[in-house]
Amino acid sequence: MLLRELLAGVDVVAVHAPLDMEIPAVCHSSRDVTPGAMFVAIAGYAADGHNYIPAAVEAGAGVVVCEWKQPKDAPWIQVRDSRRALARLGANWYGRPAESMKIVGVTGTNGKTSITYLLKALLERAVQAKVGLIGTICNMVGDERLETERTTPESFELQGLLARMRDAGCTHVVMECSSHALFLHRVDEIPFAVGAFTNLTEDHLDFHKTMEEYGKAKAILFRHCAEGVFNLDDPSAQTMMEQATCKCFTVGCTERAELHAEHIDLAADHVAMDVVEGTQRAHLRVGIPGRFTVSNSLVTLGIARKLGIGLDEAVRALSGAKGVKGRIEVVPTPGRDYTVLIDYAHTPDGLKNVLRSVRDFSRGRIILVFGCGGDRDREKRPKMGAIAAEYADLVIVTSDNPRTEDPNAIIREILAGMEGTKTPLLVEENRRKAIRLALQQGQKDDMIILAGKGHETYQILGTEKTHLDEREEVAAALCETE
Repeated sequence: MLLRELLAGVDVVAVHAPLDMEIPAVCHSSRDVTPGAMFVAIAGYAADGHNYIPAAVEAGAGVVVCEWKQPKDAPWIQVRDSRRALARLGANWYGRPAESMKIVGVTGTNGKTSITYLLKALLERAVQAKVGLIGTICNMVGDERLETERTTPESFELQGLLARMRDAGCTHVVMECSSHALFLHRVDEIPFAVGAFTNLTEDHLDFHKTMEEYGKAKAILFRHCAEGVFNLDDPSAQTMMEQATCKCFTVGCTERAELHAEHIDLAADHVAMDVVEGTQRAHLRVGIPGRFTVSNSLVTLGIARKLGIGLDEAVRALSGAKGVKGRIEVVPTPGRDYTVLIDYAHTPDGLKNVLRSVRDFSRGRIILVFGCGGDRDREKRPKMGAIAAEYADLVIVTSDNPRTEDPNAIIREILAGMEGTKTPLLVEENRRKAIRLALQQGQKDDMIILAGKGHETYQILGTEKTHLDEREEVAAALCETE
């Protein structure tokens, strides 16, 4: 692609390069530079790509995109914001793939993964669409599963993924939009047909610093979409709508919502409710237990309505949806009279929601195994400890991806929130041993919840990632006791 074509729509400050030069590749890591490639220097938080310009030039970069002028001996393009530029460059390079599909973005602290999976299933059933999915667990092109390392890819890789979905015949894409991705311009250049807001609770304050800034990052989505769906049961919804430039549609369990639920029934293997929109009413039964399934279902139906799908048709399609891996996922325990559940809950609100949901249908004790991740928001650790003590009958505190922090130091911060409580408590830093300890404690009708990892099959200590699949650990532990 010619440089002038690649730069279309980029906010360029100065040019020191021939615009008719051919660009064979674009990259934003100096390690990926090939002869003639464009290197985009990103001013990052951990490292500044401008420091790697000499290495990129030495590796053969044909032109450098940067935020300040460079020595005259190398071709360069100065832009106002290299992150914004990278998003536009990616869209141009891949032929603006987002414009050929209907794209839905879901943001919020909890519920994003479940809603994207529910919506994918709904669209496949209701309109026989081929649907791309971008999210925490994996990316999907129709039924093809692709592994992923972050919730929302970097902008250039995201545009490449969208192009792959377009070329494979996808008509719709559903994607999780993390606060990092929105703030760091990864989803720039994507004209979302619908954006959706789930809730706002404490998370990622190591990056955003305050809840206000965290909320502002989430609200960016609603300046990139035509229609917005907002969960009115969350108090932050009103603030989100005030910052939105799109049309707003509300859902929730309150009659103030334009689409709301009535006669809610929570059971051990499903939730059921009447869904009401104006004079329309439909009965929904979803085979995913938990109170949060009510909210997730309403947001999913709200998105479907904004995509033009009739209420009855959307409800019928959603009724056939199955659970999501790592969301109150039942682990087989043959021959045992207790139940083991795995859930991704890793925030105070997420943990509270899971514990309260399980309490709705539990006939025995709730035994909780959980920890908190290292190199992440420390403020939530004692809060999660307090929630665990309030809602569980037995708590086993352990590790959950300690990364570069001392696992026992993290545990001590969790325990600080449990001081003065009477809830029985056990501590086992080794997560494998903690799972076995929980199973040893299990009695008839107990619910053993392994919280935090959910979809993950690894444990990170320092820079080492080791395999740890909790489903496998449960199966192995049960075999050891036979």
